[in-house]
Amino acid sequence: MDRSKQKQHQQNEKQAASAGDSSVNGHFDGTAKITNRTGLPLAGSGETSGQSSSATESWREERTRSLEDNEMSLPSIAAAYTAILRGLGEDPQRQGLLKTPWRAATAMQFFTKGYQEKIIDVLNDAIFDEDHDEMVIVKDIDMFSMCEHHLVPIFGRVHIGYLPNKRVLGLSKLARIVEIYSRRLQVQERLTKQIAVAITEALQPAGVGVVIEATHMCMVMRGVQKMNSKTVTSTMLGVFREDPKTRDEFLTLIRS
Repeated sequence: MDRSKQKQHQQNEKQAASAGDSSVNGHFDGTAKITNRTGLPLAGSGETSGQSSSATESWREERTRSLEDNEMSLPSIAAAYTAILRGLGEDPQRQGLLKTPWRAATAMQFFTKGYQEKIIDVLNDAIFDEDHDEMVIVKDIDMFSMCEHHLVPIFGRVHIGYLPNKRVLGLSKLARIVEIYSRRLQVQERLTKQIAVAITEALQPAGVGVVIEATHMCMVMRGVQKMNSKTVTSTMLGVFREDPKTRDEFLTLIRS
């Protein structure tokens, strides 16, 4: 790296090392406050008063990070990784680790690139008027995300179904919605709702169903260390929630 970046990297490293730790039992003492403007019923949310406002984001929410932000924050993220390596008992100056902080910083920015994108940008030119009212399903969409509690991977498959109300969405855009929301720090329950709500707000369909089956490395690599465990979450909106036959048809088709 050039001399100016090196100097900035060293300054950021000192700041990271001296910063106070605000974590409690491995979790940072602070929560992101995300306003839910959808007004939609969320199936099986199990939310108590005061929690529902942070459950979902509207598809119209502005992106929270730009490419310029990435460039500006890269030195401080790399400095933080240097401090982590030193805290683990490693020597960040040894040959194999010299570029690791920068590699890890750019990788983390890629893993969370969903913060740079807006759903509305993806969907604006892909919503079509179509006289079709039968179920549309895209299943086995690969999903990679990051657990917001431990910053380790979540990976699995997403199944999406909806009943059009004279409007359909380009099929690849369903996968793009999954990509945008999954490439953020997540919990699986919230991710499932965000996908369903985004489709509902975009198309106003008769109903939407989303099912996610995922493996959490925080369960596989640490804690209970259960190698074959999977977590399944679902969100059903509209007729997918109200009509058992519609819901059963969707669940049968994604399992076939």
